[in-house]
Amino acid sequence: MSRSENVILTNMCLIEDGKGNVVIQYRDPKRYAWSGAALPGGHIEAGESLHASVVREIFEETGLTIFNPSLVGMKHWHTKEGIRYLVFLYCADEFEGEIQSSDEGEVRWAAREELPRMDLAYDLLNLLRVFEEEELSELFYSERLKDDFVREFW
Repeated sequence: MSRSENVILTNMCLIEDGKGNVVIQYRDPKRYAWSGAALPGGHIEAGESLHASVVREIFEETGLTIFNPSLVGMKHWHTKEGIRYLVFLYCADEFEGEIQSSDEGEVRWAAREELPRMDLAYDLLNLLRVFEEEELSELFYSERLKDDFVREFW
């Protein structure tokens, strides 16, 4: 039995301003399979460290340079092709620059308390539990039945 598998590596970052606001990004449904407000992030390039990738992705997508991002957990699942898809979850509250949108989507600050009432990406509220609840560090989607996924938190 092989101990290796194909993996897609990505990241996502919750950026907070210390005043109750977070950076959100609205993905264009014409460009992406999903839409709604999400946290910014993206793919980790070959040979790139996890830390460098989240700093780069956040700058590319928001115009902000983040400092001292903290790895708080991960979200992962297996694609229909059997590839493990890993999303490393970071928090950052130190940054510089002015927020700006990119071709990835519109970026803006939003009051964290308003998130439940916004048009969010498919599972952002569940994902935020990993950021908010200290005892959680992982969100894993396991397939129970065809196209029926179970969310498992650890």
